[in-house]
Amino acid sequence: MKQRVIGIGFLLVCLGSCIQIENTNDTQVKKSIVTDVSDLGVDVVSESEHEAISLLGKKLYAPIIPSSVLEKRKKELAQAEENFSSHPDSLANIIWYGRRLAYLYQYKHAIQIYTLGLNKFPESYKLYRHRGHRYLTLRYFDKAIQDLEKAVFYSRNSPNEMESDGLPNRRNIPRNSVHFNIWYHLGMAYYMKGNYDKSVSAYKACISIADNDDMLVAATDWLYMTYRKTGNIAAAEALLAPIKTRMNVIENYAYHNRLLMYKGIKKPEQLFDPSKGSDMAIDDVTIGYGVGNWYYYNGNTDKALAIFNQMMESPYWQAFGYIAAEVELSNLGNGS
Repeated sequence: MKQRVIGIGFLLVCLGSCIQIENTNDTQVKKSIVTDVSDLGVDVVSESEHEAISLLGKKLYAPIIPSSVLEKRKKELAQAEENFSSHPDSLANIIWYGRRLAYLYQYKHAIQIYTLGLNKFPESYKLYRHRGHRYLTLRYFDKAIQDLEKAVFYSRNSPNEMESDGLPNRRNIPRNSVHFNIWYHLGMAYYMKGNYDKSVSAYKACISIADNDDMLVAATDWLYMTYRKTGNIAAAEALLAPIKTRMNVIENYAYHNRLLMYKGIKKPEQLFDPSKGSDMAIDDVTIGYGVGNWYYYNGNTDKALAIFNQMMESPYWQAFGYIAAEVELSNLGNGS
């Protein structure tokens, strides 16, 4: 694993930040997951209520999970819950309890668990990494940035390691490292806020520690789009040199295909089928944002907006492509 690289300027920003831990009652979480969450910054909801509200004012509900997948995830959550109940002071148990909740789209409950965990482990960069991710999912971009900057700060002297997958790929091989995930989600939060200079720095940090093709294509894709946002076409194009048609990509096929589109190897109409409508799979949502951006970069604003609006029909509102398209529509005031 390559050594993690942290820009001195960015680290100074983190050092200058006020590191504050959110407070809540450190009570045992029961199986109903009911506790005092008045200080968590989110509201706990029942299964029948919406999980979030989009930037366009739309109530967002948990997508339907196929029954076979749902049963498996419920069993995994039950095991994680049992582990947590037996050893609530275990950092690993806290993290996995939160992750298993998130895989069932119970993002607010996951944030609740991570926050309780941070009372026990106030310098845990892993807890900040996961809570920051879920704040990002729920559109709390400022909270996500605060958490992920703290994750950078507290992880600065820690060795990098691969992060275990809760939803393994087809080969059951973890493809992302902990430090990569911290920088990647921080870059994403900056991107959603329109802070492109800091997003560039974060994605550069990702690329510097990307030692497999899945990490490389994911970070390169978002850095390419960030450069295009700033008008730095030359820097964006220079990123495409290492991108080949044949790469050892196990997970991030959507990002790989988007990069091949930027290189002119694939056409946007090959990647995104507008006839799918609400039947879009989560990879279609990821592809859709890249294709929409491509049209936008090249002056076809109407087509870009049509794709972004169509993406809002998908149930996969937790996807970064969906969130980014939502940001575009919100900024332009074009949400249908």
